[in-house]
Amino acid sequence: MKEKLQVLLQDAKTEISAAKALKDLEDIRIKFLGKKGEVTSVLKNMKDLSAEERPLIGKIANEIREEIENLLDAVKEDKKKLEIEDRLEKESIDVTMPSKQTSRGHKHPINVALDEIIEIFLGMGFKIAEGPEVETVYHNFDALNAPVDHPSRSLSDTFYITEDLILRTQTSPIQVRTMMNQKPPIKIIAPGRCFRNDEIDATHSPMFHQIEGLVIDKDITMADLKGTLDMFAKRLFGSQTKTKFRPHYFPFTEPSGEVDVSCFKCGGEGCRFCKGSGWIEILGCGMVHPNVLRECGIDPDVYNGFAFGMGLDRITMLKYEIDDIRVLFENDVRFIKQF
Repeated sequence: MKEKLQVLLQDAKTEISAAKALKDLEDIRIKFLGKKGEVTSVLKNMKDLSAEERPLIGKIANEIREEIENLLDAVKEDKKKLEIEDRLEKESIDVTMPSKQTSRGHKHPINVALDEIIEIFLGMGFKIAEGPEVETVYHNFDALNAPVDHPSRSLSDTFYITEDLILRTQTSPIQVRTMMNQKPPIKIIAPGRCFRNDEIDATHSPMFHQIEGLVIDKDITMADLKGTLDMFAKRLFGSQTKTKFRPHYFPFTEPSGEVDVSCFKCGGEGCRFCKGSGWIEILGCGMVHPNVLRECGIDPDVYNGFAFGMGLDRITMLKYEIDDIRVLFENDVRFIKQF
């Protein structure tokens, strides 16, 4: 048994010296010193030895066990140092090497224009209001004083989900919901997506964006409306911009008007951009119709106000001289990066 223990010691030394990794050393420890290891097996057979041999063999076995353990610990420390050095070498970063090229995103031009418009109106004390894109016919048409035979109610103009539910054709229902749920004074803008049954071409899309505004308070006049929109135009298109108000008709405002701004390309002299007129139409507006106020639970004898609305896609196209609305929805990164 003594000779067998010596052989096991030599075998352990040979395997330890040949080990290449920490895992190999752990396998060797289990093989020789584990519960079912070879040295342990020898010790289990000591019951077959005589009383005189047991102490001698036990001493030799413990010395061999201890020698194997010490050898494993010593080599383990060396292997750890080598593995750390190898990792440091492999994971080191050469800071002089050029970095990998990364592709960065960019804000869509509609979002760039929207952020600028929102910033202008927030600076004038407006708050942002939101509402559902799937609307009721009541909020989209009836509450806005639209007659039952108005062309915009037809299937050829509006996407109907049911008889009473539609995809909103404007963000005006947000104004209605705000007036019904909030007492005056009210001062909001309502940006969002809208949907109309239009054929796709250079200037029309079945999905588009609007931003509308509403002010309700006591003693609001047309002068307040004109001053607000004139300030907006100057902030958006430049301080030299002039505004012109033309009479128009909207069922939800009275009186109503459309707003033109002096061409920011030619300064109003006339060019291809403004089709020689010197003016560019940007939005519609007017004083909120008493019928709308009354429908929303606001007394028109006490309160009045104004509203306005513009196509965000049109404003974006004007501001950045884009001549086809379709490119705004194609998500071509080459186009978006220009802005």
